[in-house]
Amino acid sequence: MAETEITFQAVESPEGGYEAWALGHNIVTEADDWKQLQRHLREAVQCHFPAAERPRLINLHFVRDEVIEVGGADKESPIANPLTIW
Repeated sequence: MAETEITFQAVESPEGGYEAWALGHNIVTEADDWKQLQRHLREAVQCHFPAAERPRLINLHFVRDEVIEVGGADKESPIANPLTIW
């Protein structure tokens, strides 16, 4: 019995555009923009699976790492001076 969906993880490529890979399958693709990535994912799934075994849905997870500075710490805050003993 065919899986009903396949999950891909996508990230922004350091060179620009996007990269995506299937979880649990050997499928990888890339694209210049989000719409193109969606087309490439459909094509990759169609090429990888015979019609009778092809998942009906693509579950696409976009992963983005971001560092956020909290800021606003004053000199009395233990965050501003981690050696302060309260």
